[in-house]
Amino acid sequence: MTELMAPDRHSDRIMSVVQQGLRANTSELVANSWMRCLNDYRLDPDRPPRPPVFGGAAMEARKHRMSDVIECARFEMTTLYQQLADAETAVVLTDADGVILHMVLSPEFASELEPAGFTVGALWNEAEAGTNGMGTCLAAAEPVSVRQEDHFFTQFTSLTCSAVPVVDPAGRMVAVLDVTSRSALMQQHVLVLLGMTARMIENRLMDQRYRTAHPVHFHTRPELVYTLHEGRLALDDDGTILAANRSALFQLGATSLEEVRSRRIEEVFQTTLEDILERSSSSSFHPVVTYRVNGAGAHRFFAVARRPASEAGSQSPEAKRVTSARTVPARCAPAAGGATAKPGDPKVAAQLETARRVIARGTPVLLRGETGAGKEVFARALHERSPHASGSFVAVNCASLPEHLIEAELFGYRAGAFTGAQKTGRRGKILQADGGTLFLDEIGDMPLDLQARLLRVLDERRVTPLGTEDTQPVDFQLVSASHRNLAELVAEGRFREDLYYRLNGIELHLPALRERSDKRELIHQILREEAGGNARLSAEAEQLLMNHPWPGNVRQLRHALRSAVALADGELVGCEHLPSLQAGTNPAQTPCLPMLTAVPAADAAVQAAGPAAPERLNLIQANERQVVLQLLEQHRWNVSNVAKSLDVSRNTLYRKLHKLQIPVSQRA
Repeated sequence: MTELMAPDRHSDRIMSVVQQGLRANTSELVANSWMRCLNDYRLDPDRPPRPPVFGGAAMEARKHRMSDVIECARFEMTTLYQQLADAETAVVLTDADGVILHMVLSPEFASELEPAGFTVGALWNEAEAGTNGMGTCLAAAEPVSVRQEDHFFTQFTSLTCSAVPVVDPAGRMVAVLDVTSRSALMQQHVLVLLGMTARMIENRLMDQRYRTAHPVHFHTRPELVYTLHEGRLALDDDGTILAANRSALFQLGATSLEEVRSRRIEEVFQTTLEDILERSSSSSFHPVVTYRVNGAGAHRFFAVARRPASEAGSQSPEAKRVTSARTVPARCAPAAGGATAKPGDPKVAAQLETARRVIARGTPVLLRGETGAGKEVFARALHERSPHASGSFVAVNCASLPEHLIEAELFGYRAGAFTGAQKTGRRGKILQADGGTLFLDEIGDMPLDLQARLLRVLDERRVTPLGTEDTQPVDFQLVSASHRNLAELVAEGRFREDLYYRLNGIELHLPALRERSDKRELIHQILREEAGGNARLSAEAEQLLMNHPWPGNVRQLRHALRSAVALADGELVGCEHLPSLQAGTNPAQTPCLPMLTAVPAADAAVQAAGPAAPERLNLIQANERQVVLQLLEQHRWNVSNVAKSLDVSRNTLYRKLHKLQIPVSQRA
């Protein structure tokens, strides 16, 4: 542990909050936790006991009781770790007592945390570890963020913890999912990702525990069925509700499972189990319309019912598609360039047809285009039109994976290959793509040493998982993509020439959104997808969207329209609902924009000095970078004052600036 707050200063702050009620800059949740630590548990902030560690038969029995929860959480925890892409981050699962059951983290970070008792088997409830993410989440039974000095024990004030409850199908909190890191600024973004991951674990757990039940998927918007936002019910053979996930309860206006459990489906929807099973099958398991029975809130729903998973061959084609898509890091929204699947732009349509003919002959396809231009969606559309369409589409973003995990993700590993690895080992993405399509996104960011291994696999069509000498044959279609010019990288010695020619059977350049002839069609199609077909654009808003340069392409367009639909709340979408497109735009090109207020010269200089977000930063780091830049501007680039405002040392802040690629030379 490094960069600790001074012990006397930290303990004095706790005493002033608890005994004198001075709660400035201290949340009620943290203050209440400190009160429990002092008054109920009799803890001393400067004398942390080492958390007790369960081992042997006691720990094995505990893991056995939680085996299905652990199994459902492993994949999602690994995916979350990859999304965070920070070597100083740990993703942790505890049981309802606060005992750590499973962790995913780098060996280096594990060795740093282990002396503090941060290890599998350790008990991290509040009574033992004071205020912390896992223990305080258990005590409060709600999502929590415990930022550095919010911890009770001074020893832990270099860490930030965010944690959310995990609930079983009966509505009981059975686990806590936590992210612990060195960052002081990222907890709100992490809480969002944690909440999404917890929902995925809960849905997996529901599927696992009700394999003999009929699953029903529903939502008020058809495009959100088969996504993270869908409601799920489990029904027995006579249509009685056995379980429901949180989204189902919310959409049905229920506050607890008891309000819907044991009711028959015809008491909730205007249908029977037999009817919706038949209609779902007839629609090839695409959502069908059903209506609430005298319910509050939304009246029309879209639903799909299936036979129990325990019945052989019962999985629907659509469900199989969703299952195969889980090999890609989870997304809760439609793909960024969804309209590429049925392109209206003649150039894109011609490229898709060219790619279809080429890949049918076993020739790899290399896609090049700007970030957000829809390369993955194009690759999916190509897969669906290819001879391997019945196989899985497996996407790997080479830029978003931590370098020390890329090899394990691609080639798989045997048990015990690294800290956090599954006991049974894991099939890599290449093996998962056997019989289907492997999509390597941002291939230009793959480390050189791994490029050699990938080249060997492509040449031999055999893969060797980490930790074993056994090779396994594979047969897959290969589609790669990059926003970089790989030929230039080859010339600079940053990409293998032999691999480049192996990937480049044919290279297709996807047009940017601003270059597409079907831009207006795309705008309205994505608007319909985001609003469920119920939104309209004002003429001024449409003109603003048409004139915007869209540096983030289709992905940026989708995000802008998603926000606009939310802000409009059912009304006509106007320019006022598109604030992100108006800042810094030329008013002459956007007739509905008000004139922007002039920026003082000094402020303009600071803004000009602010560097654009580097491409290699992940989403969390990019948000953290923006916060730091705002603080620097607020304090006129005085690093000492910024460090004081964050309550960290200057050296810590300089390391953070370097990590976030903020040039220190810009400071005042």
